[in-house]
Amino acid sequence: MNRIVYLNGEYIDEAKAKVSIFDRALLFSDALYEVTSVLDGKLIDFDNHMKRLDRSMSELKYPRTLKHDEIKLFHKELVKKNNLVEGTVYLQVSRGVAERSFDFPNSNNDFTVTAFTQEKDLINNKSASEGISVMTIEDNRWGRCDIKTVQLLYPSFAKYTAAEEGFDDAWMVRSGYVTEGTSNNAWIIKNGTVITRQADNLILKGITREAVAECAKELNYKIDYNNFTVNEAQNASEAFITSATTFVTPVIKINNAIISDGIPGKFTQLLREKYIEKARKIAI
Repeated sequence: MNRIVYLNGEYIDEAKAKVSIFDRALLFSDALYEVTSVLDGKLIDFDNHMKRLDRSMSELKYPRTLKHDEIKLFHKELVKKNNLVEGTVYLQVSRGVAERSFDFPNSNNDFTVTAFTQEKDLINNKSASEGISVMTIEDNRWGRCDIKTVQLLYPSFAKYTAAEEGFDDAWMVRSGYVTEGTSNNAWIIKNGTVITRQADNLILKGITREAVAECAKELNYKIDYNNFTVNEAQNASEAFITSATTFVTPVIKINNAIISDGIPGKFTQLLREKYIEKARKIAI
């Protein structure tokens, strides 16, 4: 049975969902997105995802925002219609259909709003229990990585390059400092302090990142929002990534350096458990 997807106010069989070849998402990557995780059929951190969507729309001069209650309604309806217990809801908003032009369309142009579900094993997966390996690669993305756009070709290329080299993922690097992973935030633990890059224009301020930071504080760990080098990462006591789809996932190898004796670090595991426990409590 095909999935039911959402397209501009309608619930449609995925095989019948069509968008125009003149949609600006297709022509200019002029679209924004959010991915909300689903546990036990409930949405995790939905409100914060919507706040970030509003910010992204504002930064890219979208003429208006969307009503959060309406978005929540079709998210929940998609979860129900697709019997989704564990996975994600992907939401995308483009500036809509218009004649191809570098000029933005009129402010009253209709957005294209799409959403669909994906089944994923978020809790019990191999990466979480065994850890992942990452290689480092030059960060050649544009200068507004803080806006969650669908302009994802370079991160996709970085992930492909990592796979070709036998790694699970890549951490991107600018001027010797780690920025973030291909679709996740990068963290290390050094001398009992949890370190992740400060939120600036060169990384996405992850929703899960913020929630995990709060969990770390509750576990009496100090958080340091600061740059760290590849060398510092390779000499860290533990390393991990965070995202809506990975939660907290251990990193056990960075390039040729083995981290935490090649097994998931104890604090990383504890932090993952704490995050999942808290996420389930706030799910809607």
